[in-house]
Formats: sequence, C-alpha cells, structure tokens
Amino acid sequence: MPLGLIALALGGFGIGLTEFVIAGLISTVATDMGVSIPTAGYLISGYALAVVVGALGLTPVLGAWRPKRALLALMVLFVVGNTLSAVATGYGMLLAGRVVAALAHGAFFGIGSVLAASLVPADRKAGAISIMFGGLTLANVLGVPLGTFVGQQWGWRATFAVIALVGVVAAAGIAVLVPDTAETRDGEPGEPAQPVGRAATLRAELAAFRNRQVWLSLAMTVLVFGGMFGAFMYVEPLLTRVTGFGESAVPWLLVLFGVGLFVGNLLGGRWADRALARTLVVLTLALAVSLVGFALLSGSKVGSAAMLLAMGFFGFATVPGLQMRVLGHASGAPTMASSANIAAFNVGNFLGVWISGLAISAGLGWTSPLWVGAAFATLGLVVLLVATSAERRTAPVPAPSVHDEPVVIG
Repeated sequence: MPLGLIALALGGFGIGLTEFVIAGLISTVATDMGVSIPTAGYLISGYALAVVVGALGLTPVLGAWRPKRALLALMVLFVVGNTLSAVATGYGMLLAGRVVAALAHGAFFGIGSVLAASLVPADRKAGAISIMFGGLTLANVLGVPLGTFVGQQWGWRATFAVIALVGVVAAAGIAVLVPDTAETRDGEPGEPAQPVGRAATLRAELAAFRNRQVWLSLAMTVLVFGGMFGAFMYVEPLLTRVTGFGESAVPWLLVLFGVGLFVGNLLGGRWADRALARTLVVLTLALAVSLVGFALLSGSKVGSAAMLLAMGFFGFATVPGLQMRVLGHASGAPTMASSANIAAFNVGNFLGVWISGLAISAGLGWTSPLWVGAAFATLGLVVLLVATSAERRTAPVPAPSVHDEPVVIG
C-alpha cells in the first residue's frame, strides 16, 4: 500500500472528527449556548453548506496547484477553523469556526480522492478511495467517541482544541508522505502528468457535467447520504430520551456506529470494485430497511444498538461506490467531479439534518429523523434504478466469452 494513502487517511481522520463529533455534543452545546437542539443543529447543516461552497469554489482555484501543496493549504484552513471554534465565546463565533473548517473539507476529499486513485492500478481504485475515507470512518470508531468523552469531561471547547492539534499532525503527515506530483490523468499509477493549461483544464472539467449520468450520480449521493446522516446527527437525544441510555453510554454507542462505518467502508470498496451497480442497489435498499428497523426498535436498547451498527455499516458501504460512479461517468473531469460529489454528500447532510430538525420542531418525536432518513434512502434507490436502467440501454454489448464468470458480492 502506498504510504501516501496513509497520509490522506490521516487528513480524513481529522476532518471526520470535525464533521461528526458535534453529534455527540449537541445537547451540551445547546445548553451552554442557550439555544434549542434544532438551532444547535445549524452547526451541522451550516457546516454541510460550507463544505459545498468550499468544494465547488476552492477546487477550481486549487486545480492549478500540485495536489500536495493544495492539500497542505487546505489543512491550514482546517486548523484555523477548529482553533476559532475552540476559543468561541458565543454561538455565532462557534458557527463561524465551523464554517471556516468546513471550507477545506470538500476540496480536500475531492483532490485527495483523485490522488488516491492515481496511486494504484485500475482494478484497485475504489479500494484506494475507501482507504482514504477509512480515516474519516476511523474518526467515528475512535475519534468521535473520544471527542465526546473529552467534551463531557472538560467541555466541548477542549474537543475542538484537540481536533486542531490533530490537524497539525495530519498536515505534517501529508508533507512527509504524499508524493509531490502534478495532477495525475490517465496513465501509470502515481505517474506525474504533463502540465495542463488552467483554462483548458477547467473547460474540460466543466464539460463532463453535460453527462446526464453525472447528475444522476450526484442525486443518488445527496439522497443516500442525506438519509443516513439526517438520522445520525440527532441520534444522541434519541438514544438518551427515547431508548433510555444514560449519557455515559453515548460514547460507546458511537464506537459501535463507527465500527459499522469503518467495516462497511472497507467492504463496500471491495464490492464496488467487483460489481458497482449491484453493490449500490443492495446497500441502498439495506440502508432504508435498517432505518425503518431502528425507528421500530427505538424503545429497545439491544434493538437500537443493533440498528445503529447496521445504519453505519450500510450507509458508509455505499461511499466508495458512489464516488467511483461519478468518477466513472466524468472521467475527463476527475477533480471537479470528485469535489462535486463531496459537495453532494454535504448537500444531503444539510437537507437531511434540516428536514429532520423541522420534523422534530413540528412535534413528530425523536424517531422522526429515522423516518425522514428512510424516505431519503428509498428515493435514492429509485434514482439509482432509473440511472442503472438508462446506463444499460446506452452501454455497448460486449462479445460473450467462455471465460466470463458471475461476480458474487462477498
């Protein structure tokens, strides 16, 4: 495994901490700032919108830079944002810190995903992307529960101070381990590309968005990811106020969720490399079922724990496949398409959290985000089936071969 993938995963770990740790601290922050939980939820949805702005705004600007230099600049922005959050004296200042940190998120994963895929052979690209996103999922396995514990013991500001320090370490890892090459196009893994004019590159990147399948892929990402995280970001009050878990149990439950994310991400990458369309259909359906199951079993501690694990597993197992699908249909625009898909993840995050917050505010109860999430995932499955059907109608029919064998997921 190229050492550069470890550095990219380390950066993903820090960003994952920033995005997700607030889910375990949302009640604490709301109380400390004197705001309602749905209002505190803007710290999540506001972050998601800022990711979209950063992904679509910073990626074209940084597209003319070497990937390593771009990633280092983004990590500096990330550290500044989390430092601002750590010293926040009011809700507005905390929200500003979240926004600044979020601006680095989309471009980092967009540029990093293309770089990660370029470091390995063609048949291992989804696996390489899953390793990079493995840092993000590892943040949920270890970082988010630990960050929640730190926030409960020493205050939520201490959590953001620790995250800023993680960003410094991640930047050092990128500086040492990521190869300093030009943006890689088609060719051998890790091979420096020939310099490309910025204007020509940007025109080529934008031209790929004329492909209808690119937009369908982005719509899938919005719906599937919105389904999972619209439910997850309100899981802490659900577990403590409906299921009956104590506050001290929340970090351990987040570990369980993180284990599901981590394992699902790794297996999802392997399955997507073997049978992309089939993998996405099965996993999206399973996500919708697990969200409904969670809502129905929310009164049971055992049932809720099992469904929390399943929600994480099936939700994040879709990530490498969703990223590979948009890259596959926008092969001439890898960086912009990758960043656009990261933006789509966070548009889904924003919409899921916003609509779930509206459901809670309307008095529909703490299980309502799960039903909202299930509806999102179901719509994502419909879009996926439409896109897959259209893809099959337009794809050339390969000649039969005696060597062809069916691919089985597992």
